[in-house]
Amino acid sequence: MAAVHKNLLPAVVLATALIVMAHPSTQKTIQITNKLSSKILIVHCGCQHVDLGGRTVEIDANYEWSFVPDTFGWSVFRCNLTVEDKRLSLVTFDKAKYHKELNFNYWVVYDDGVYGTDSIGIGERFIGGWK
Repeated sequence: MAAVHKNLLPAVVLATALIVMAHPSTQKTIQITNKLSSKILIVHCGCQHVDLGGRTVEIDANYEWSFVPDTFGWSVFRCNLTVEDKRLSLVTFDKAKYHKELNFNYWVVYDDGVYGTDSIGIGERFIGGWK
């Protein structure tokens, strides 16, 4: 059964690409900004079927990606953030909760933890601290 599912993945990717071209307003962009005082941020994000890989985000720099939330509920993006020996995991987008709960498109990382916001630099809300 898994082999059949993997064979359908290219068709799903193509359908998603066509949706983006047809309806760009459905596209979501997630952005993570490093506002740490003096440290480089390591970000590793992905969802069930896509590993976006690890990225190094310099101070005052952004890492972002865009996608179309699919109709199968696969659009749950998770990110692992690492600074030196500290870690923090968060769900950066969950389609099932997007309209029901607070769900941010912009994430800002500070020395005390990560904040979410709907608009860059406006109304940041503390989400969680480093572990």
